[in-house]
Amino acid sequence: MTPKYCFLGFLTGVLLPGVVETQPAHESLKPQRVHFQSQNFHNILHWQPGRACPGNSSIYFVQYKTYGQRQWKNKEDCWGIREFSCDLTNETSDIWEPYYGRVRTTLAGVHSGWTMTQRFSPWWETKLDPPVMNITQVNGSLLVNLHAPNLPYRDQKRKNVSMEYYGLVYRVFVINNSLEKEQKVYEGAHRVVEIEALTPHTGYCIVAEMYQPTLDRRSQRSQQRCVESP
Repeated sequence: MTPKYCFLGFLTGVLLPGVVETQPAHESLKPQRVHFQSQNFHNILHWQPGRACPGNSSIYFVQYKTYGQRQWKNKEDCWGIREFSCDLTNETSDIWEPYYGRVRTTLAGVHSGWTMTQRFSPWWETKLDPPVMNITQVNGSLLVNLHAPNLPYRDQKRKNVSMEYYGLVYRVFVINNSLEKEQKVYEGAHRVVEIEALTPHTGYCIVAEMYQPTLDRRSQRSQQRCVESP
């Protein structure tokens, strides 16, 4: 729906109650389904337009706060935007704290009320990608190089914050193809894992995952990488 016809439809619903079933103007404009989506602790606020105008003719305003705070803060980069999402990763960087976000809209000089998320905790709710894995054969052993998914936070020197900050570790599993047996060979934060004592001339497949021990929660597994020992 174009802005012109969206506005006409909005006025019709507000001014002609005998023609269509109506609701207060600010209620019909309120953004819907306001919620956080979190992937690897990248925390994005999403919403859908109000019932009065399903298109992109409205302008949106985003605020956020930490649970327990009374004062809402404006997200300056998402103040007066037409998009249906807003990156609040930096504003929700304490991953153990719960947060709220909320969105309102303006159309033709009419302001909607705020629509607020449910309480959001990055630590509990983020979804993890599997690690990237590379394998090198060295003198009968396998060196597994692991790279965490793209985690957002940096320290004061702009270096990646350690895995321990997120409470994450790697898990590496070896599958002996001839025995059809899987064994966990490593759990920890080291990026390079050496797998030794391999049976010669035997096929092995390696998979890895991210793991949160305190929550007993894991990512999906990486794709299998298969090799044959010399």
